[in-house]
Amino acid sequence: MQPVIAITGDQVPGVSSIINMNNADMAPNEIKNAVQAAGGLPIILPYPETPADAASIAQHYTELFDGLLLPGGPDVDPTMYGEEPIPECGGAAYMKDVFEIALIKATVAAGKPIFGICRGLQVINVALGGNLYQDLAAQNPECKIRHAQAARGDLPTHHVNATVGSQIAQLVGERAYVNSRHHQAARNIAASLQVTARADDGVVEALETRESDQILAVQWHPENMWRQSKQQAALFTNFVQRARMTSEYHPQ
Repeated sequence: MQPVIAITGDQVPGVSSIINMNNADMAPNEIKNAVQAAGGLPIILPYPETPADAASIAQHYTELFDGLLLPGGPDVDPTMYGEEPIPECGGAAYMKDVFEIALIKATVAAGKPIFGICRGLQVINVALGGNLYQDLAAQNPECKIRHAQAARGDLPTHHVNATVGSQIAQLVGERAYVNSRHHQAARNIAASLQVTARADDGVVEALETRESDQILAVQWHPENMWRQSKQQAALFTNFVQRARMTSEYHPQ
């Protein structure tokens, strides 16, 4: 049985000259491909128009899928973790934040697995009580690595060091070579999460739940490397396997 993998949608303005396709809900094509190759059945979840609908819609959505994948995207609105935006903060999508935070909480409560990529890691941390560096260069003097790479997105550019025995170490190794395109990062970590990988300058590169394997999130973009890297492909295979176990335990 193919587990249903929900991918949260984003909106890209003006994706088509056809008026009805402007601001269309979409998800990264390579994430869809990686999920399918791993044996999952991907669906896209659009976010609602108003905050009042977010919690109830998120609750209903959790009945439709076996695993939740949160991809990269815009900056998380700093007001979501009690801060005002600094000048270096990038563009945010308020309703996307409100919805994804509600969806993460509902998915955690439902006991279903979550996989976060880049922004996905960041919004998971915020949803569960952590916060972020709004901009690494402006707020983290220890940041010495270029985390917004100039190289092509499917090429690795720096290493990450994974904690021995962690999920991420078992999947990609204790020292992995990854790609990188972000200027924000997890700062104070939510109590239910633990850091299981860091870059050489200490920037958080992976988070996992402390008491279970429910959540795994990475700061890099494995969807751009899975075709040429069995380690990066393993992240999707592992996630789909965890979702399949949920599907078998809680049949639809």
